[in-house]
Amino acid sequence: MNPRDYFDDYCRRYQPYKGGAWCYEDGCIYRGLVLLFEATGEARWRDHLLRLIGPQVRSDGSLAGYDADEFNIDNILPGRALIHLAAVTGEPRYLAGASRLMGQLERHPRLHAGNYWHKKRYPHQVWLDGLYMGLPFQIEYGLVTGRSGLVADALQQFSTALALTATPGGLYVHGYDESREQNWADPVTGKSPAVWARAVGWLAMALVDALSLLPPDEATASLRRATRLLLQEIIARQRPSALWMQVLDAPDLAGNYEESSASAMFAYALLRAARFGLIEPERTKTAGRGALEALLSSRLAADGQGVTRFTTIVRVAGLGGFEGDDRDGTPGYYLSEPVVSDDAKGVGPLMMAFAEGLQSAR
Repeated sequence: MNPRDYFDDYCRRYQPYKGGAWCYEDGCIYRGLVLLFEATGEARWRDHLLRLIGPQVRSDGSLAGYDADEFNIDNILPGRALIHLAAVTGEPRYLAGASRLMGQLERHPRLHAGNYWHKKRYPHQVWLDGLYMGLPFQIEYGLVTGRSGLVADALQQFSTALALTATPGGLYVHGYDESREQNWADPVTGKSPAVWARAVGWLAMALVDALSLLPPDEATASLRRATRLLLQEIIARQRPSALWMQVLDAPDLAGNYEESSASAMFAYALLRAARFGLIEPERTKTAGRGALEALLSSRLAADGQGVTRFTTIVRVAGLGGFEGDDRDGTPGYYLSEPVVSDDAKGVGPLMMAFAEGLQSAR
């Protein structure tokens, strides 16, 4: 099936991830639709976005099922689609909705080092996922509203998070616990023990999206250097298949496998970084395009009913914090989570990567 037809069919079949409540999983699809619309100008992507997100945003900007006092950083991601729709439709409810999300961030609890907690229920913790969920939105909102302090704060949070989660091998662990109370946290460093590919994928997309919004000046110079180094490490770990392993830094680990969502995230980040001049373009574009082509050729497959699915997506992975929770952050844990098809956390990034591939081919 042509990728555009797959995305169109997927969006027609798509059921809101949490019954219509505001959530980051839907936000992954919204982000993919925004980028497909920007890359193609085809009305169907905008129409899908309006059909899906419209019922979630009331006239006063309140959001269905959203509770700011949960202080869930994941809930910020769909706000990027609100900023886009405010610009293209002129409807005030969309920017009002984005302002509600920014209101959460203005009260959001932080580490002593200055970073947002991942969630109220995950206190004193930074996860790489959360950098993608919150910081590009904060930068974009700051630019739209002329609040330069929001941009500076987001850049500082990136810098601090990288320092807190860095590994000697040039990659980043999934999470950091300031309190050192979690069973997965190293008692000395506070870091979780493994390099999970999708966590690094969230990070790579966050960095590239943030820097593509900002000029190459002194304020972003150090973050640009860190981003180049990370992308170089990602390219170095690309498999002969052009994809990447679930436990990114342990390719020979028994049971490790090439995972689709992280591979789509890396494809997107590499293609966008090359297009915006964040890294040497030719090698980067080649790596990103190779990954995108491999995903389209090997991971889009018809199921028993003849419906095309995007396969080999780890459904979810996190870091435990509750009694009886076995999410200990070890490499073996990341290999124990179910693998599924058509999950929004994989399809959304594939849409993004495909859109970026169209942009980079021009």
